[in-house]
Amino acid sequence: MPLEPQEDRGHEEYRPPHLVLQWHITERCNFRCAHCYQETYNGGELPFQELLAILTQFTDLLDRWDRRAGSSRVRAHINVTGGEPFIRPDFLDLLAVFAEKRDRLTFGILTNGSLIDADLARRLRGLGPAYVQVSVEGAEDTNDRIRGPAAHGRAVRALQALAQEGIPTTISFTAQRFNFREFPAVARLGRDLRATRVWADRVIPAGNGAALAEQMLSPAETREFFEIMYQAHGEAVQGFCRTEIAMMRALQFLVGGGTPYRCGAGDTLITVQPNGDLYPCRRMPIRVGNVLERPLVELYYTSDLFLALRDRDRVPAGCRTCRYVRDCRGGLRCLAYAVNGDAFTPDPGCWRATPAGAA
Repeated sequence: MPLEPQEDRGHEEYRPPHLVLQWHITERCNFRCAHCYQETYNGGELPFQELLAILTQFTDLLDRWDRRAGSSRVRAHINVTGGEPFIRPDFLDLLAVFAEKRDRLTFGILTNGSLIDADLARRLRGLGPAYVQVSVEGAEDTNDRIRGPAAHGRAVRALQALAQEGIPTTISFTAQRFNFREFPAVARLGRDLRATRVWADRVIPAGNGAALAEQMLSPAETREFFEIMYQAHGEAVQGFCRTEIAMMRALQFLVGGGTPYRCGAGDTLITVQPNGDLYPCRRMPIRVGNVLERPLVELYYTSDLFLALRDRDRVPAGCRTCRYVRDCRGGLRCLAYAVNGDAFTPDPGCWRATPAGAA
């Protein structure tokens, strides 16, 4: 996607209120999920010392912001994932380094759950993750059709083991045309397993998941899905359930209310790939550089794509008459990129975007 070079407004003076690093430390995985964003499962991964060097770059960026801001600190969080991160034998060693920096950042783990047993859950408890996220895509048959044989049972056992140790858990659901009406079953499972949160987003036809373009929700189906989510949310609230059925993703506020969601890719969210490549978001696979070749702070402030994504005045033409345009700024940009090849077009699932803008 060509972008005109832009002025770096504020240069290093710019400082987000919080920053999330989604860090993919390996492409290796023991699953082959139908909607996976990866295209390969055997790419090179960095040795442990280079992982530590990347972590130093991340904390250096945070420290630089803190020095400029005085007493106010940027809230920082790392979501570490893969592939399947537990495949790396040094994964717990990396988590131990994160734990040593708990005064500076929090961390979460995104996993398929298949390798988590009671012993591993006990070890994780001592490291103090903010949460562990495991994916469930519907009832058992549906889930295993997407994620592989016995995947549902393994996810449930992982969530049970984590809950037993008092580790906060999140269940992630990816909505597709053939499974989105099964979200209530996943919400009930979350309540039964004492999950901290159940949330959902829509399938992105990218990577190996590009073959699922026909499973992408239409605007009418997107709205129906959010209404299903909102009903599940209401049932949890009315039942005084401790499990949050969260509606904090793109466009969900149009049904669920609350603060409009705005995509943070390239702004409050950055992604580092197993080889050190930097993306705005894993689901927007546009390489802006490599942090082992150019410093993270330099890439963050000079990438034309990052600057465009942070530009508050750059909104899709088809959204300009919407009352939420200043807050939403186009919805799910990674979906717009996957479908239109342009992250600055309206979310293809939005039922409010004008036809001209959606074209």
